[in-house]
Amino acid sequence: MKMTASPTAGNGTQRSFTVRAGEASGERIRLSVYDMLIGLVYTPRTFFYRQTLDGAALRDSLSRTLRNFPMVSGRMKKDSDGRLSVLCDDSGVRFIETTASEPMPDHGPHHTAKKGINRYLTQVNPLQVADRDTPLFTVKLTHMQGGGSVLGVTMNHAVADGSAYMRFLESWSREHRGLGYAKPGHDRGLIDALADPVARDARSDSAHFTVTKRGRKSAYVGRVLFSSIAKVSTMVTTRFSAAELAAMKDAAMADLAGTKRWVSTNDALTAHLWKVLGALRGRPDTSPERLGLLADFRAFVGEAVPDDYWGNTVTNTRPGMTAAELRSRPLGEVASAVRSGYAENTEEKIRQETAFLCAQYEAGRLKRILPTMTLDKFENTIVINNWSKLPFYDLDFGQGTPFWYDVPALPTPWTVLMAPTPADQPGGRDVHMSVPRALVRTLREPSWTDRFHRYANSAEACPLTFGNG
Repeated sequence: MKMTASPTAGNGTQRSFTVRAGEASGERIRLSVYDMLIGLVYTPRTFFYRQTLDGAALRDSLSRTLRNFPMVSGRMKKDSDGRLSVLCDDSGVRFIETTASEPMPDHGPHHTAKKGINRYLTQVNPLQVADRDTPLFTVKLTHMQGGGSVLGVTMNHAVADGSAYMRFLESWSREHRGLGYAKPGHDRGLIDALADPVARDARSDSAHFTVTKRGRKSAYVGRVLFSSIAKVSTMVTTRFSAAELAAMKDAAMADLAGTKRWVSTNDALTAHLWKVLGALRGRPDTSPERLGLLADFRAFVGEAVPDDYWGNTVTNTRPGMTAAELRSRPLGEVASAVRSGYAENTEEKIRQETAFLCAQYEAGRLKRILPTMTLDKFENTIVINNWSKLPFYDLDFGQGTPFWYDVPALPTPWTVLMAPTPADQPGGRDVHMSVPRALVRTLREPSWTDRFHRYANSAEACPLTFGNG
């Protein structure tokens, strides 16, 4: 059977299903070094719909979609040499359908879903994934009183990064509506093969990855767990309209007049956020300030990794300057530094990076590696994750697109997520920022809203919204 159902004890309004493709290749796909670098954590996402979604129809279309994504319905296995693989045995994904007792909240940048968002998600222990019957993808469909549904999904990050994750969800949406979509490629060998041309000359160190000393990674993980439990960070959300972004880019380009340099809208917004958050940190003039920029490396390696590859293909760069420079330089200059940071992602850089990671795997040190920007996030780095081009608001399952997208509060400070805005507010950005709780009182002062929205019409500036999950 493609689907099986069983009632959940103690709650007559909740049903649990296992959704399967109905076919299995039995192939065992070994994870790449970038997949294993991520670890077995799960990435949660929630989508809020005004209309009520059809659970049975969703399960049926999900079943059909899984035929093209066999890893999603497989299980994580540990190989004899310690490497991880996904066994494509179609063990299935977990699908929970439930009913809430309250109506759909009017979520948006003025009222985020972070408080209580976990009620819409299925929690999975990443320590109980390898060699266990633990799904790599889960769905929780919550129907709200009076209409509307929340689609909460989690995917194991070792299987797919953010772009691949959304490609799966978009494929599911298109399958649900009877539309075609490009089939994904699952050959993980393509990634490790990037190291082959430079393997002999590979560097023994990396500018963007750190081989931690024994105990340092555990100490870092412990600090993250403490931050999560103690809620030392608070999520701050605000919306930048399309008109505001246009004014921001115009200001940046005016700063660069006569230099023949160009920056994008996202470069300008990233630079603006870096400047404002740098001012909020208030570090001494000579202190180094770094910006962690995540990027999809498929765009930089030509045909070596095809567009249809489905997995983890994220790299990073870390442009920097002193705190005094960050405060004093005009927006255009900082935006140009952001653009130069992205430009560091050359084919040679990616190949050298892959060779470094492969060498660390062979030496048994891959588990001790962390992105340097991640280690420095508590100190001198602000990490920007630009999701503005991901199709969050294109996911139509027959009842229209979501009116709001949200994620749980982030446990570590100084992380920024840039998301697109809904269809009724096109071209803008919803920005979610994790900042230390100790700075919340400062941020509540009206002057900080003015700083974030200095390029907006004062009557249209979106206030800052505070709230953890």
